[in-house]
Amino acid sequence: MSSLLLLLPLMAQVGPASSLPSSARPYASQLPLEIIEKKDKEDRDRRAREAQNVAMPAARSSAGCMSAVEANPEKSAELARSALADAIGREQVRAGLCLGVALSDLDRWDEARTAFTNARDAADPADHASRARLGAMAGNAALAAGQAGQALSLLAPAATDAKIVGDADLTASIALDRARGLVAVKQPDEAANALAEARAAQPDNAQAWLLSATLSRRQDKLAQAQTQIEKAASLAPQDPEIGLEAGVIAMLSHNDAAARRSWESVVAAAPSSDAAVTAKQYLSQLGSPDPAK
Repeated sequence: MSSLLLLLPLMAQVGPASSLPSSARPYASQLPLEIIEKKDKEDRDRRAREAQNVAMPAARSSAGCMSAVEANPEKSAELARSALADAIGREQVRAGLCLGVALSDLDRWDEARTAFTNARDAADPADHASRARLGAMAGNAALAAGQAGQALSLLAPAATDAKIVGDADLTASIALDRARGLVAVKQPDEAANALAEARAAQPDNAQAWLLSATLSRRQDKLAQAQTQIEKAASLAPQDPEIGLEAGVIAMLSHNDAAARRSWESVVAAAPSSDAAVTAKQYLSQLGSPDPAK
């Protein structure tokens, strides 16, 4: 699968690896980093699926562009620009899509945003599915460029188009992107609403529940965070990030034993993961278990 647009993630990193969470830490006043960071592979896989689902015919030049992206994004961008020079109608959309994909592979986020936005604008107004996906891509590029406000303005119409066609997966994906944009502009309550929308669209989306739990924990809503992390764990019991977050919530709830069990489970289930490295550091600071407990 082609390596496409890097999305900024919503994965759960629970703070500096060297610092054990404690109830004295002002998590409620901090922006959750997990709403701003994301694993590259998951993002690129999702971008590839979205690009493949944009419904438009491939002209010879733009088809060659898409096939060249992974091997040579520079060449792919050249092919796309050449195709755009003569493209009209739906071929213009296809060429713009390819240009945006190639530019995002080159980390040229502002240019990629412009390409995706132009492709969206060239799409038929009635083609809500393509407009939704292209708008989401443009919003992701804006987030990657650190332009959260601009991203939100692009994601809003994309969300409307996704709802018109009844695409629950895309609706949830856009809602998650909106959540991190809202956190970046310091609107955590609105971000929580966006995460609730993602959960409603995809009730079995473990990541949406994980991120909801993390945001609730950062807002010092520990009871709510506990309920949400339990749901996440029921959906993805082997996910080390969920186990790591569960331990943080337990620690802040003054349940050291539960925190220890969660972090030990992370180390056992995924010993080579980044989450396990963090869990080991937390455990080392937690000290030996009290035999009286």
